[in-house]
Amino acid sequence: MFLEVEEIMQSFRTEIENPIVEKDIIELEAKIRQFKEGKLDEEKFRSLRLARGVYGQRQEGVQMIRIKLPYGKVTSQQLHRICNVSDEYSRGRLHITTRQDIQIHYVALDRTPELWAELEKDDVTLREACGNTVRNITASETAGIDVDEPFDVSPYAHALFQYFLRNPISQEMGRKFKVSFSASDADTGLSYMHDLGFIAKIQDGVRGFKVMLGGGLGSQPRHADELYSFLAADKIIPLMDGVIRVFDRYGERKSRAKARMKFLIKDVGLDGFVSLLEEEQKAVPFKTYPIDAAAYPKVEVAKTSIPPVDIQDQTAFEKWKSTNLVPQKQAGYVAIGIKVKLGDFYTDKARLLADLVQHYAAGELRLSLRQNILIPYVKEELVPFFYNALEMLGFAEAGYNKAIDITACPGTDTCNLGISSSTGIADELERVIAAEYPQYIANKDVVIKISGCMNACGQHNMAHIGFQGMSIRTKDKLVAPALQVLLGGGNTGNGKGRFADKVIKIPSKRGPEALRLILNDFDANGKGTSFTEYYLKQGEPYFYDFLKPLASIDNLTQEDFIDWGNTERYEKAIGIGECAGVVIDLIATLLFESEEKIQNAQAAFNNENWTASIYHAYAAMVNSAKALLTAEKTKVNTHHSIIKDFDSHFIDTARISLNTDFKSLVLQIKANEPTANFAEKYIADAKGFLEKVETFRKLDLAHV
Repeated sequence: MFLEVEEIMQSFRTEIENPIVEKDIIELEAKIRQFKEGKLDEEKFRSLRLARGVYGQRQEGVQMIRIKLPYGKVTSQQLHRICNVSDEYSRGRLHITTRQDIQIHYVALDRTPELWAELEKDDVTLREACGNTVRNITASETAGIDVDEPFDVSPYAHALFQYFLRNPISQEMGRKFKVSFSASDADTGLSYMHDLGFIAKIQDGVRGFKVMLGGGLGSQPRHADELYSFLAADKIIPLMDGVIRVFDRYGERKSRAKARMKFLIKDVGLDGFVSLLEEEQKAVPFKTYPIDAAAYPKVEVAKTSIPPVDIQDQTAFEKWKSTNLVPQKQAGYVAIGIKVKLGDFYTDKARLLADLVQHYAAGELRLSLRQNILIPYVKEELVPFFYNALEMLGFAEAGYNKAIDITACPGTDTCNLGISSSTGIADELERVIAAEYPQYIANKDVVIKISGCMNACGQHNMAHIGFQGMSIRTKDKLVAPALQVLLGGGNTGNGKGRFADKVIKIPSKRGPEALRLILNDFDANGKGTSFTEYYLKQGEPYFYDFLKPLASIDNLTQEDFIDWGNTERYEKAIGIGECAGVVIDLIATLLFESEEKIQNAQAAFNNENWTASIYHAYAAMVNSAKALLTAEKTKVNTHHSIIKDFDSHFIDTARISLNTDFKSLVLQIKANEPTANFAEKYIADAKGFLEKVETFRKLDLAHV
């Protein structure tokens, strides 16, 4: 049962000090109630809850909750809070994603507002963890301790997170927008596959970044373009502000398959995009935005004596040290990598881990892009003690960030889009490596990644060896789970990388044999070279030929029709994807949204936030135009096309009179700086335009 809104507000107010957060949570509760009562369109509700980290999962009636942890940093206190929430509202399992988030599954929709409120008590948010927003800003997990970094990128990643959270320019884009920071030229943040990627540089004593633009994975991976070889740090927020504005106006909105930044860059070209970016500069509120890195919280390492230690298995300890210790630039310290199998761990162990780092390290953990955990600031003399403690928790498996450390998305376990099991095959491949290829437990030069579908949440198409979940159909029309084998991808550093080639599709149960054939051949013919060099030297046809026997479907057994980790016969079942589905709304809903946007514009104006008020007013006008064009069955793929088509359908034909054209009215946003006077006038323009649209709509309906 739902509590009344006022009761919930009162209970939240006692714990949440931030009124903006409080308003957000209350709004989610109200929208859930409206949806349950049939007063809110399902597609619109989906858009709203996704932007608040509430994501439908494969199992009916429950939600996946994505917790947004900027650049993967989580304190001991925050981890305790996350554990408490997972135990209370879910099943005590935590899942680390390839974007340094934590997900919990099987949460009842009705309980998500109070879950969010609990998390916010320790400054943990769900806001914009999903949906058509700026997603979690990721970074090298070694940021701040990296021996090769010119400076710590953490303060800069945090500043971007704060600037764009709830920023009106990035709330309802055509698709999601992903940003990364790399600590050094090794590019461990993988800038080349992000919408915006920043690689730390120093030029003439000035901190800044190499900037990469328009990368992405998915079914059509694209290597990012170099936008700047160096951009001073105080320019990165103004740059991203402009980039988001261009993407919001010109990015595709109807066809989900073409709605990412990479497709916009492909359509207009890099030079064309830069021209559009220049047109937005008057609207960008800051020409420079200094980031005070010195104000970033200082690390405080626990002062403690060294407990007595007795290592039972010295060989295992030495092996673990050789694979799981990460050098740290601070003298006397190392970081410890924890290999988290498939990114899954449980609250009982997580609490003990939080206590361990609180009492013996710096009270923080970093979640990695490979679904692992890094403990920074471990005193070198405490390494044996940590090994024993981690071993008791089941966290001392050797092979951190090595070949045996396979990345996999949840696949068909919980995701609507999963085609075949990624976790099941990953588990089996790790078993094969441990049992048959022990030399690969310490091999850091072979990266294996698995995704349950083409969307590449497991990042399979940038791996040396990748597997993508698929299905195959026999001549008798029987369906079996399958894997696309991809080879030859990899990160080469400083914004450069290579996407893997699709080599062959095989039944899933033959995945382990495919791995054996590949590793055996690499051992025989790849001596002294990297895996990517070996792959390029041999060529794609070479691998196709020796893997081809595995592709035959004429000799499938009953076992081939049962996916990894399952006992029942495979059935291909794909639900509605919610990664950032584009929403097509009813006209009445669109006009109601326009009213809400104008209210938001006025509220921002009253708070003297001119930039936000202007963008809310802009969104209201475009949304109102979209409503009438939708009624006319006209495509509304981009803001740019909406503006152009509204003129041709309504202004040029004199069906609506504005005393100007719509383009000139709405694009005042580009021609004026964000001042109080302009904001006041622009809001009035938005109100006047909505009134004309609503009048036209009423008259139009009266004649139907």
